[in-house]
Parts: sequence; C-alpha cells; structure tokens
Amino acid sequence: MLGMSPLIIILVIVAFSCIKVLNEYERGVILTFGRFTGVKGPGIIIVIPGIQQMFRISTRVVVLDVPPQDVITRDNISVKVNAVVYFRVVNPQTAVLNVENYMYATSQLSQTTLRSVLGQQELDDLLANRDKINQNLQQILDQHAEPWGIKISSVEVKNVDLPQEMQRAIAKQAEAERERRAKVIHADGEFQAAQKLSDAAAIIGKHPAAIQLRYLQTLTEVATERNSTTIFPVPIDLIEMFLKRKEN
Repeated sequence: MLGMSPLIIILVIVAFSCIKVLNEYERGVILTFGRFTGVKGPGIIIVIPGIQQMFRISTRVVVLDVPPQDVITRDNISVKVNAVVYFRVVNPQTAVLNVENYMYATSQLSQTTLRSVLGQQELDDLLANRDKINQNLQQILDQHAEPWGIKISSVEVKNVDLPQEMQRAIAKQAEAERERRAKVIHADGEFQAAQKLSDAAAIIGKHPAAIQLRYLQTLTEVATERNSTTIFPVPIDLIEMFLKRKEN
C-alpha cells in the first residue's frame, strides 16, 4: 500500500489538471491531436493533458485604444489622430483558427483603416462630420474583421491634433467669421431702423398734425427732467392757428 501511494498521488494530480473552469463570459476552443473538436464552456470541462489543447477566449467587449496616427488629409494638412475601437469575439472557433492573434490583428487593421479613411477627408469635414466618419470606420472594420469571428461594435475618433500654425489660422478664421456676423447684424439693424423711419415719414407726410403732437410729447418729456433752461424753437405751424384767429 505504501508503494502505491506515490502513484495514487500522481493520478490525483493528473485528474485535477484535467479539470478546467470557464467563467460565464469565457469559451474554450478544444484541439485534440491538433484537430478542432469543439467549443466548450462555460462551467467545468475536462481537458486531457498531452492529448487535448484548450484556447481560452473571452466574449466580453474589448476596448482597444488606437495610438496616434500621422494622417495627411485630402487638402494636404498633416494631423495626428487617435481613436478607440469597441469589439468582441462572436465566433471563438474562427478567432482561434483563422487568425494567429486576433487582438494584434484587430489593432493593426484599426490603424491602417484609420489612416486610409481619414486621408480621404478634408480638414473641415474631419472636424465637423465626426459622427459620419465614425460610422464609416465601423462599417469598414466590421467587414474586414468578420472572417476572424470579430464584431466591431463602435469606433470613436478621440482627438485631432493640429499643427500650431494651423490652430492660429483656424482661430483667425473664426474671429473673422464672428466679425462678419456682427457687421451683418449691425447692417440689418440699420436697415430696419431706416425702414421704420421711412414708414414714419410717409405717415407724417399724410398727416402733418402728427409732427406737432410728437413735438409736444418731446417738450413734455424734457420738462419732467431737472435740467437747466432749454430753448426750443416753436414751429410756425403750431401757432399758425392762433395768428389766423387774431387776424379774424
């Protein structure tokens, strides 16, 4: 019995080494003598050492940070752009059998696609149409990553770093645009004021007594203020009726 103890211990160790536990978000791709024999998990599975090999694959969403890429836009402006890619494995079998390292492959594909797509855009479109560019990147990446069992959920362009001289040029352009809008608003206000004065002159032309009433209203407003003596010329039209009555 004492001579059998080491053998029993070895068998127990081998038996425990055959037991693998996969989490709910994990799958195990099993190769038996180098041939694919199935995808197992989650839970407890048996893998025979030396005969079978298991590749543990996570099916959770992976956040891939794409490093800054030097991009020359269609209008020949050099910028640095980085992005973030959200993807997950939907087919563990193809993720193991069709590509050597799906993480590295997805990273390289994201970098090259980012440079290619953004190189076809002008700088104004790159800054203004961010949502449209993100959608275009997602569709292209998803199409190329599908044979690897990868689903690209979303792509987001994070930062667009411009050269200093380009930042100054954009600031000047924005300032000039603000000045243009201010001048347009001022000119529009002057036009509306002139239009109102023209309408008022037309009304006064039809009704001469209106200017006299306006004159009297102005005198009333000035009289209520605490000012020094103010001399106003009295329009002859205002006292004309009194002169006519005296002559009669």
